[in-house]
Amino acid sequence: MSEIIPLGTWVDHGVHYLLDHDAKTFDSIGKVIETFAAAIEHGLQAIPMWLLMAIFVGIGLWRVGWRFAAFVLASLLLIYATNFWDQMVITLGLTLSSTFISLLLGIPLGIWTSKSKYVEMGVRPVLDLMQTMPAFVYLIPAAMLFGLGRVPGILATVIFAMPPAVRLTALGIKQVNREIVEAGQAFGCTPWQLLYKVQIPNALPSIMTGVNQTIMMALSMVIIASMVGAGGLGNDVLASIQRLDIGLGFESGLSVVLLAIILDRITESFGRSPGMARAPLFSGLKSVMKVRREPATQQS
Repeated sequence: MSEIIPLGTWVDHGVHYLLDHDAKTFDSIGKVIETFAAAIEHGLQAIPMWLLMAIFVGIGLWRVGWRFAAFVLASLLLIYATNFWDQMVITLGLTLSSTFISLLLGIPLGIWTSKSKYVEMGVRPVLDLMQTMPAFVYLIPAAMLFGLGRVPGILATVIFAMPPAVRLTALGIKQVNREIVEAGQAFGCTPWQLLYKVQIPNALPSIMTGVNQTIMMALSMVIIASMVGAGGLGNDVLASIQRLDIGLGFESGLSVVLLAIILDRITESFGRSPGMARAPLFSGLKSVMKVRREPATQQS
């Protein structure tokens, strides 16, 4: 049965045209992304296991509280004990690389979208397409244009994970109180000063929510990107499916879940107000001491 509109054929011809006429451009882009991602991955791998654990536990203690810090320590020890530490570090590197590129492109685009209705009209359907298109579809043109390895995986992840950064940045800036903006204008702020000193600080909770969602979507897509050789925990998840190995699938999947929880809670804490940024370090001890002191006071 012939197609009335051969849309798939047009897209296929377009990708092959780019591959035939702009191969050097894509090679240059691929080298830049490969160098950047490799630097992050090798930097994480160069950190001793105990030091990387201490960094995550310290950040968890600082931003969330001692209970979460204990959870982070137990989670990372479990990942190490199940022999998935090296794969977890690779996955973390891919997630950070993809997230950085997504935010580098997404936050400025979100700011531009909040300032122009015409840009918003053009960007919104593209974001809808990026969010709703099945994630596996992105891997096909990325692998054709950039070959196999971490580069197509990162690019497919960027396409999949960038929309929340754009949408929530634009939403946060639009929802800044108009009186605050007018006060900044009354004090003589230029448009750039108004953006960086008034609008972005007030929109920071929404922007950080976008960062949080971008990281979560990047982590989920990085696992799928193992199909084009991105590496990391995705390789073990894919191998468990191919072998029907329930044990391997559960262990590798659990490592992904624990890493996702750690990254989610830490990034979520940066979007809270300063007073709610973290739980008091010794809140549990203080409550116990308070309970003990009350009976002693009553007896006296």
